[in-house]
Amino acid sequence: MPRPAVNVAARAARSAGNIILRYMNRLEGLAVVEKQRMDFASEVDRLAEAEIVKELRRAYPTHAILGEESGQIGKGPLTWVIDPLDGTHNYLRGIPHFCVSIALVEKGEPVYGVVFDPLRDELFTASKGDGAYLNDRRIRVGKREGLAGALIATGYPYRARNHLEPQLAMTAALLAEAEDIRRMGSAALDLAYVASGRVDGFFEPALNIWDIAAGALLVREAGGIYGDFAGREGLPESGNIIAGNINVAKAMTDVIKANATARLLGV
Repeated sequence: MPRPAVNVAARAARSAGNIILRYMNRLEGLAVVEKQRMDFASEVDRLAEAEIVKELRRAYPTHAILGEESGQIGKGPLTWVIDPLDGTHNYLRGIPHFCVSIALVEKGEPVYGVVFDPLRDELFTASKGDGAYLNDRRIRVGKREGLAGALIATGYPYRARNHLEPQLAMTAALLAEAEDIRRMGSAALDLAYVASGRVDGFFEPALNIWDIAAGALLVREAGGIYGDFAGREGLPESGNIIAGNINVAKAMTDVIKANATARLLGV
């Protein structure tokens, strides 16, 4: 059975998803701001996050909140980490691939997570020690034994194009061994897809905690692992993440380490 915190997060994610869907036919009229070069946020991001914050604060008024749009609200050992619309670029262009991501983090470790795709009505949920689920059906990472035949997902972050050259080298090296690589535009959904076995692995540099906290927990509770580009397990402070089943993740790490800069490896 889902834990109460997951139920609260799922309700908040669905409420945000309703807002996201409501504005889909009015994309041309949305107010959009460029937070940084090529990093956009719309009024839908802000409205969806406000709805999530309202639901979380109603249920857990003493918990801290870290939202992509609103920043840090309060302090404490328990922090809700929110990405109200992961895949904003897709959304603003009418590309049907985006989601809501919510995680509860305790001392740097995600303990509850929800990733909701409102278009497909797919709700991915996880609680620490309780497994991962898609619409109440248990999910597991794929059984691929290495890179041969593997489908890998990645992204090229708008805020970190200084890492583009080594990431392209990683991509080329992985493509030499894997079946193919996908760049779909939502890190949270990429991780949910790893957890459900739709793709075999994921890597991307310079992500924020709200991009990966919920998805990383899904991967772990689905039997996979995650860590940084140097192979250190756990939620990477650098945001440089590799995820997959143990065999694929380790094979990816070997290839990525061989093509990464010292900065990307954190050494």
